[in-house]
Amino acid sequence: MTLLGRATATDPSLRVPTAAHQVFLLLRIGFTVLPIVFGLDKFANVLTDWSRYLAPQIDSIVPGTAHQAMLAVGVVEIVAGLVVAVLPRFGGPLVAAWLAGIIVDLLLLGGYGDVALRDLGLLLAALGLSRLAWAFHPAGTTADADARARA
Repeated sequence: MTLLGRATATDPSLRVPTAAHQVFLLLRIGFTVLPIVFGLDKFANVLTDWSRYLAPQIDSIVPGTAHQAMLAVGVVEIVAGLVVAVLPRFGGPLVAAWLAGIIVDLLLLGGYGDVALRDLGLLLAALGLSRLAWAFHPAGTTADADARARA
């Protein structure tokens, strides 16, 4: 089966597992690369001035300036992306929890309900990644053992 949906497997029983594995790979790549890119941009501010996305209620309880808080956010995002790359079973829930925090921040900030709703969709996708990761790489197995079992 290709990413565009055309079936290349002649056995229908392979279509769903093949599609599920492709979805897993797409989510794993996306939730690895994008948090790392966004995390790095917290240091460069190329995409936007990230400090304007920090709600005053949160800014008042974190030490330092909003800019310094966003630098810490950038580090967390980079780490989350790396965890997804190495351990997607745990990286998925980590990214989901992080997105939940972002949603709370955006709702406190006000005026970003549309972005909060989009992030809720991403949160659900991160949980889907975790579920697929547990299916393809159960606890106590390695990727090599899984590949041998499927062969």
